[in-house]
Amino acid sequence: MSAGWVEANQRWLVAQLACLRLRLQGADEEPLAAARAELDVARAALPAPGALDRLAELFALSPFERELLLLCAGVEMDARIAAACAETTGRSAASFSLALSVLEQPHWSALTPGRPLRRWRLLEVEAGALSSAALRIDERVLHELAGIGLLDARLQPLLRPVELPELAAPSQQQRAEALVALARAGSMPTLTVQLVGDDPAGAEDVAALAAAQLGQRLLAIRAEDLPAAAVDLETLATLWQREAVLGGAALLVQGADAASAAAAFAERVETPLFLSVRDVLALRRPALVQDVPRPDATEQKQLWEVALGPMAGALNGALDGVAAQFRLSAQAIAESGRRVGQRVAAGDSPAGALWSVCTRSGRRGLDGLAQRLAAAAGWDDLVLPDAQLASLRQLAMHVRRRTQVYESWGFGRNGARGLGVSALFAGESGTGKTLAAEVLAAELHLDLYRIDLSAVVSKYIGETEKNLRRVFDAAEDGGAVLLFDEADALFGKRSEVRDSHDRYANIEVSYLLQRMEAYRGLAILTTNLKSALDPAFQRRLRFIVHFPFPDAGQREAIWQRAIPPGAPTAGLDVRKLARLHVTGGGIRNIALNAAFLAADTGEPIGMGHLLAAARAESGKAGWPLSEAETRGWA
Repeated sequence: MSAGWVEANQRWLVAQLACLRLRLQGADEEPLAAARAELDVARAALPAPGALDRLAELFALSPFERELLLLCAGVEMDARIAAACAETTGRSAASFSLALSVLEQPHWSALTPGRPLRRWRLLEVEAGALSSAALRIDERVLHELAGIGLLDARLQPLLRPVELPELAAPSQQQRAEALVALARAGSMPTLTVQLVGDDPAGAEDVAALAAAQLGQRLLAIRAEDLPAAAVDLETLATLWQREAVLGGAALLVQGADAASAAAAFAERVETPLFLSVRDVLALRRPALVQDVPRPDATEQKQLWEVALGPMAGALNGALDGVAAQFRLSAQAIAESGRRVGQRVAAGDSPAGALWSVCTRSGRRGLDGLAQRLAAAAGWDDLVLPDAQLASLRQLAMHVRRRTQVYESWGFGRNGARGLGVSALFAGESGTGKTLAAEVLAAELHLDLYRIDLSAVVSKYIGETEKNLRRVFDAAEDGGAVLLFDEADALFGKRSEVRDSHDRYANIEVSYLLQRMEAYRGLAILTTNLKSALDPAFQRRLRFIVHFPFPDAGQREAIWQRAIPPGAPTAGLDVRKLARLHVTGGGIRNIALNAAFLAADTGEPIGMGHLLAAARAESGKAGWPLSEAETRGWA
């Protein structure tokens, strides 16, 4: 409201309280007539309906209820009214018996729980007999009568205002418009919308756009902040609905799921409500269901062009790669666009700054769920047979070209299943599985995250799926390379269903397969024992790469790479070293340990240091070290 209305409303309120005070004091007709004349003048000066009249209309108050609300406000705002009440009730408060005796058109039903004064908590009745109990106006309502639309203090810690989005994908704008059309059609007595999908930021944008078109402001509350106790939930629902009516607002419940109190809250609310959910909630009331997926690659490219402005022209084809790799929300693209501009202003290249900002943006959710590995290795660091190297290069090519094949050529139009690039790396420990994952991540300029399966798998039913969901959801933004080490610990041969635990174990495996097939990044599973994996599971993997135990020639190549060119050496013979029957991981451990031994003695790395290190490694790993393998080392 304008400042002019606020001032006029306050004059009108003062005039109403003056008339009420004179009636309480038993004044003669002449001063009452003068007060009523001033009241008429104040009413005529209002540029819009006064707050009390508006509130009476919004909550359907009877004339007596309206006057009773005014009386309780007068006790708080006019000391003379409080004194007049004290003469009758013995305290500076209104009572129902006083109202019945002084106010016009009284009726006993005014303070029943189902009537608006108590139903919407406009008044509070203190303990005691109903007729003599003190009546107090709610602070939020008192401020509203004065023309000050402050949010209820009990709601302020829970609610967050939602602004209109800077950027919105065309598909999200269309979804908002569709919701508005349905709301205006009046097919639902109360607008309740479930915004379903893996893009909570997008759901927020759709809700904000729809609310704005309906002439409402949008506030958001986290589902985890909803109280579990039914009494507290009822109180919150009442306070919110009163706020929605007073302020013309809609509410967005974020992160709603079956485990939260969101469904119970939705059953109690009769004002516009949006629920941001991953899966549809079962509600007993009618609700619209609107899918809100993340913007596709084409839309993301359009959003990037708007967010980057003139810089977008200097990126050539870099935007295609970014739109293909990262699945960012419109909000994240707007924020990332500002950060790219800052880095370019600081001297970074536009393409480099863009990719770096997107990569860092994707780390936010994953860093707390998985271990990020430095991916600095290159193809030259891998020592594998040609067939395995060819498979790995083909795997990288599938990740790079998936947007062209799925989007431009239409291979992804039949659904998300099978769009993920998944691989199984099988082989003994130390044969290069993790190193290969590092090489792929470096080749693709992506982060590599190792998932600790011991932290993911839970003995409690349903918890493993929740843990896996958090990992995949967090990884979607940045398209990170996910490395599930020792996969057979979770994905071993699925058992025959003998009890409920077997059934849920199979559900966990099926859920993982489903998420891997839909994940638009690269997911890699490693196992030491390929035969332990269910063949049905293997069939759903895009690539299976066997990492063999290195032969003598490969071991010689690994030894050559294990000791950096700048390290001091003396008399090393890699052909003799290659006789040692050990994997690449073991070779790297031996070389590193030998370097420390040499550094401690102040000598260059020699065969004697490597022999001592080999003996230590064999003792640690538990494999025998034969004389034939180390003959001639020292």
